[in-house]
Amino acid sequence: MLQRTPLAYLASNLISLIGVVLVTTSAILWLLTLPAFWRGEASTPYIGILLFLILPGLFLLGLILIPLGIALHTWKRRKAGDRGPFVPQGSELRKLAIFVVLTTAVNLVMGSQFSYRAVTYMDTDSFCGKSCHQVMDPEYTAYSNSPHARVACTECHIGPGASFFVKSKLSGAGQVLAVLFNTYPRPIPSPVEALRPARETCEQCHWPQKFDGDKFFVETEYAPDEKNTPSTTVALMKIGGRNFGGTVGIHGAHVDAKARMEYVSTDGHRQAIPQVTYTDAQGKVTVFNSSDVKVTPEELARGEHREMDCMDCHNRPTHIFQLPERAVDAAITQGSISPALPFIKKQALEALKREYPDHPTAERQIAASLDNFYRTGYPRIYAAEQVALKNAIGAVETIYARNVFPDMKITWGTYPNNLGHTDFPGCFRCHDGNHTSADGRTISNDCATCHDLLAVGEKNPKILTELGMDPSPQASAGGAKDKP
Repeated sequence: MLQRTPLAYLASNLISLIGVVLVTTSAILWLLTLPAFWRGEASTPYIGILLFLILPGLFLLGLILIPLGIALHTWKRRKAGDRGPFVPQGSELRKLAIFVVLTTAVNLVMGSQFSYRAVTYMDTDSFCGKSCHQVMDPEYTAYSNSPHARVACTECHIGPGASFFVKSKLSGAGQVLAVLFNTYPRPIPSPVEALRPARETCEQCHWPQKFDGDKFFVETEYAPDEKNTPSTTVALMKIGGRNFGGTVGIHGAHVDAKARMEYVSTDGHRQAIPQVTYTDAQGKVTVFNSSDVKVTPEELARGEHREMDCMDCHNRPTHIFQLPERAVDAAITQGSISPALPFIKKQALEALKREYPDHPTAERQIAASLDNFYRTGYPRIYAAEQVALKNAIGAVETIYARNVFPDMKITWGTYPNNLGHTDFPGCFRCHDGNHTSADGRTISNDCATCHDLLAVGEKNPKILTELGMDPSPQASAGGAKDKP
């Protein structure tokens, strides 16, 4: 009697044969791409999806199909009345057992490698930001130019622990389906309710209670006039923390470990705050109700009740979208836009605030607009300052490309930034002078509570000269936020 090989038995029906082909093909491709698996990297996110997600999926599918096919084939034989042996006998069985043991060992090695790389690849910044290019392009662009550009996405969005890892994968599966069926929202909403508490993510690196003293800020704005007239504001920010005398400053007041601050938000975006509750270190509770934000008791009960942490002020520490005025001012101060170009602040803002259907159109029209303005209005400067004009055009195009995404319906101010109160309500959501307690106490809106203004909108502030600093705007570009 002709003896069958183990492989012939395992591929004795069509379903099992397909499984054998998938496993064998996956194994060969795995061997060919083994260096990429060792590195856990791919040249593009789409090759990464193919190597680290699709290939392991085919391998696993093949392993499932082989026993499934054998089981179905055996069931059909029994149903047809076949009472013969359904497994090999004698030497065939020994050969099959040895083959199964050896291939199982190999499959365990390959399967563990596939599983590990699939999981780790899904946690990479490339997968998070580039795989679903149109969807996450705005967030990934902002992330790439942020102070946290070298911090992995998962460090903040998942953090440590198995439970949040599982939750993130389940949430990610829904997001993949939304991308496949084009049902995702535009713009992508900020995940204010899905983020973990800051003490479990941000505070793995940052320590808000640590005494940080005061910080010296220098910010320069430019007028939209011919000379782009600069005016500088100098402030001493009372960051504070905890020192020998107790809690002081901004951090000390808001994240004191011995006190508790809670609030209720009713708009789903944490911008409307009708009630703030403060429990001091002795346990005394004070409730502050807003006279501006009118809500019913039912709306207040349905609102989001939250204990305050870092993310309530630093709500966009990584995905930072600038407003055009701030972005142009920063570019002039840093030198990428020359203030020697007449009306460059005004012209840059006009070009940035126009509506464009997409980035390529914006790039062409911004360049044409600025080039035409100087070519026709200032021909001598146009001829003499070609390098400066080219650099300015590039800087304005970059500002637009980093902050506006028409296909995702993201424009200037789509995402409010709660840090400060210059461009958005921010601090004034609570510190508006309208949150009052039953005993007549009010959450202060006094400027001196958080900062001392040493100069406001001055040309060459005297305070900078007294401190031995060059008061010119370009000189202060790298000195902002330095400690005195």
